[in-house]
Amino acid sequence: MSWFRENRFLGAFLISLGLCTLGAVWFLLEAKGDWKDASTAFQQTAAELSRLERLAPYPSGENFQKVKTHTEEYEAALAGLKDELRRRVLPLPPMAPNEFQSHLRVAMTAVAEKARANRVKLPDKFYLGFDHFASALPGEAVAPLLGQELAQIEWLVKALLEARVDALISFRRAPLPEEEGAAAVAASPTPHGRKPAAATRFLERSVIEATFVSTPAAARKVLNQIAGTNEQFFIIRLLQIRNEKDKGPLREVGTDTGGLAATTPAPAGSPGAKPSPVAALNFIVGNERVETSARIEIVRFTF
Repeated sequence: MSWFRENRFLGAFLISLGLCTLGAVWFLLEAKGDWKDASTAFQQTAAELSRLERLAPYPSGENFQKVKTHTEEYEAALAGLKDELRRRVLPLPPMAPNEFQSHLRVAMTAVAEKARANRVKLPDKFYLGFDHFASALPGEAVAPLLGQELAQIEWLVKALLEARVDALISFRRAPLPEEEGAAAVAASPTPHGRKPAAATRFLERSVIEATFVSTPAAARKVLNQIAGTNEQFFIIRLLQIRNEKDKGPLREVGTDTGGLAATTPAPAGSPGAKPSPVAALNFIVGNERVETSARIEIVRFTF
């Protein structure tokens, strides 16, 4: 004790050194314990990973039955949807090239007679969009597709005639890709000279562009028939309606602002007296004609 009093600085240094040494030893033991725990966890995880890699993955029996049930339900729903879509498209009839040309002439005659009966003006030399085949036969492979499209276009034109439009100004049909034949495919080479792979296509579309003049009621009737039909699958892709009167009606002086006929009340004591009209009804909308241009796609399912 007397030595510590005589050498206070050295004693304090030795005590501090001892405490630091004990703290370092404690931290070292703590780190060693953490390292052992981490090493044990790593070895267990590596062993489990190695075990899983050697296993053959296979679901349990319960999960396998659930997946099988869901797959069967999906296949049934998909088959039902395909059947429903097929019923909304005319079947593809077997047809020879000369038969198609005969059907085209019959359809042209029927459309011309119906247009004459309903007083609808058709374009000159109207061949229902099949101008090229009025004097030439189609190929054997494309004849059934053209026969199906002819029936669809005939239905579309008859819908216009039944609505009693004033005139069919223009009617254009885009050619089918099959009409161009294999020459178009050979004319488009692929990189490195490879043959083009057969792409899986579930639907094909043919485009019709028509412009007609009618009353607004007739135009609504045509559009409702196209959108609500269950026999065909039409898509109105583009629609443009232009009124023949591009300016509003002028305001007439001395007439009622509401456009209604004013009447004078009957004098009292004269039963059965009828009011005398001062002005007749003047309709400012509904009497004009509209020009409707539509781009219609006819969908054909190939599944």
